[in-house]
Amino acid sequence: MKNRLRWCIVSLVALATIINYIDRNALGIMWPEVSKDLGLTTTDYAIILNVFTFSYAFGQSLFGKIFDWIGTRLGFVLSIVVWSVSIMLHSVVHSLVSLSIVRATLGLSEAGNWPGATKANAEWFPIKERALAQGIFNSGAAVGAIISAPIIAYLFAFFGWRATFLIVGGIGFLWLVPWLILYKSGPETHPWLAEEERTYILTGQRPAKDVSAPTYAPATAELLSRRQSWGVILASFFIDPIWWLFVGWLPIYLFQTYGFGVKEIGLYAWVPYVGGMFGAFFGGWLASNRLAANWSVNKTRKFIITLGGAIMLPALLLTMVAATPLLAVLLMAVILFGFQTAIGNIQTLPSDLYGGKSVGSLAGFAGTGAKLGVVALNFLIPVITVNSYAPAFIVGAALAVLSVLSIWVLVGKVEPLSPQSS
Repeated sequence: MKNRLRWCIVSLVALATIINYIDRNALGIMWPEVSKDLGLTTTDYAIILNVFTFSYAFGQSLFGKIFDWIGTRLGFVLSIVVWSVSIMLHSVVHSLVSLSIVRATLGLSEAGNWPGATKANAEWFPIKERALAQGIFNSGAAVGAIISAPIIAYLFAFFGWRATFLIVGGIGFLWLVPWLILYKSGPETHPWLAEEERTYILTGQRPAKDVSAPTYAPATAELLSRRQSWGVILASFFIDPIWWLFVGWLPIYLFQTYGFGVKEIGLYAWVPYVGGMFGAFFGGWLASNRLAANWSVNKTRKFIITLGGAIMLPALLLTMVAATPLLAVLLMAVILFGFQTAIGNIQTLPSDLYGGKSVGSLAGFAGTGAKLGVVALNFLIPVITVNSYAPAFIVGAALAVLSVLSIWVLVGKVEPLSPQSS
């Protein structure tokens, strides 16, 4: 484990993300049967999805503060315990109201995974490795989405939907064992961390010319007074609905457009996330490669984020005219490849701009902004997809462009910020 502890930490965070996605996707995958048993409609699904998303949006900011308050170790424990209990309680719901309540607590607690991962990344990795570490973490979302469809469909076939919620909820408690053993503290004082790795991590967390400079960690009011912060928040607001267009609506798209049941959804719904998984690794690898080639952080982040947008845009437009479900999910794989190429570098921006407790706070605010964008999309989808899902893909294409523009126009030069002069 010598000189490798940081990679073990990020691997555990990625594993938590896999569990996170298995839990959240279970309802969508089993929706044809859950809705039949509970007497729910597609409109009810939109309501439940937005209850989850609203709670998730609030949870991003809440847990950003919680992680800054109690630290990364206990922050993850709190988040995963609450979300595991919440998904297990799905097994006893009997109405729209009870299902909405457990989806709300699930969304609130699952949100902690994202500011927590950003904070762990900032604590455990030097600047030149952060995008790669974020890519590994983000790959967990794609892997979770890939494996959740066949796993949930398989468990459903043998145990039914209520027992399936109990089974997947128990996985989170198993994750706590290695986490509590391995994550004893941050890198400054971790007893298992070799001095060579400790020095490598801590001295690489500011640009070489600024190693001795104090870390700028403004309070909330000052943080939100900077246009760079709003650039990160708006970039997240615009780009995140593209991912959630598929996380939230792909099973319903397959159900409504092609008449798929749980089995058929399990066979097709994992395909787009293969592209997402490779995109997460690609975006992280490309950032590390360019920084190693002496590109600046500014040039690297902007190039890769713009590249991700350029990949998404034509694929979103082509999906409107996909003639078969296979072609549709393959184009969606390209879209999610581009999304994950960009998002890992967007998510590292809080640690590129700020230090200390401001990293978790800005990551939380950006996460809240992202989920508010998703809520808006969820309200829009049932209205614009009465006859076809083509309008949804047009909206996605516009969002990709707006996200890239937020980085170029508002964030400007990506570099560590300093206090504003009075």
